[in-house]
Amino acid sequence: MKKLSILFLLVCISVSVNAQTAEELKKEIAPKKAKIAKLQGEVNALQAKIDALPGWRKGAFGTIGGNLSGFNNWYSRTAPNASAGSFGITVNGFANLIEEDYFWRNSGSINLGWVKLDDKDNPTDSADFETATDVFTLTSLYGKRLNKKWALSALAEYRTTLIDNFNNPGFLDFGVGFTWTPTSRLVVVMHPANYNTIFSTGNTVFTSSPGAKIVADYTAKHNNISVKSNFSMFQSYKDGNLSNWTWTNSLGYKIWKGIGLGFEFGLRDNQQEAANSQGVALTAADNKLQSFWLLGMNYSF
Repeated sequence: MKKLSILFLLVCISVSVNAQTAEELKKEIAPKKAKIAKLQGEVNALQAKIDALPGWRKGAFGTIGGNLSGFNNWYSRTAPNASAGSFGITVNGFANLIEEDYFWRNSGSINLGWVKLDDKDNPTDSADFETATDVFTLTSLYGKRLNKKWALSALAEYRTTLIDNFNNPGFLDFGVGFTWTPTSRLVVVMHPANYNTIFSTGNTVFTSSPGAKIVADYTAKHNNISVKSNFSMFQSYKDGNLSNWTWTNSLGYKIWKGIGLGFEFGLRDNQQEAANSQGVALTAADNKLQSFWLLGMNYSF
């Protein structure tokens, strides 16, 4: 009995020592976390100074997503014997020259997607991948600074498709006005003098017109998260049906050596594209909101 009492006492002492040690270790963690937070703040401040230095800033990131599936005698489906697949890729790149008295910002984006549904019981359907998303955009913005936040600017923006009907249609905006840069991450373009030129062949509903151009672009990187959001709108002075806007968003989360997860999402409103797709007059088009999204692997460099 005496030996059991001694053993129990030793166990209690051991537990007490371990608990005390754990408490002591936890107390040591707090000041170390405070030091890390302070160092991270200093690193962020230094990075902000680096970002403010004159010179070129270049970068790119993209997302790849896809899936494949097959069905054999899966009777709950309308087509019990079929194979399906989808594949998409987006690439966003930029090259910006930032100087004390002027800037030149250039960006480009590609968004391509394909889908396939092969009904093995229907010999007349297509087994090929068909284009689902096809967007190519180039933007160049030059600004002569009036002060740190405002500049006189000129913008050229071109958008078309790459796979189907290249430059038919093709949208080219060129205009002048003002650019507001409240932070290094946000650029807002306000051009009351802009001309929207549309390239197309044959008898189409597309019409070029003068108008106002507004663009808002936000690009940021928070630790392992990269964010880019771009809103581009043209407001026609000739006819409201000739106006259009596009809003695209990209989100990337880096996991390992530039590789991570990516999400792309976009919305567009364009009466002329709707009328052309439906083969009707401009005013008769059912202009529904266009959208796309892509989730997949992301790579940035």
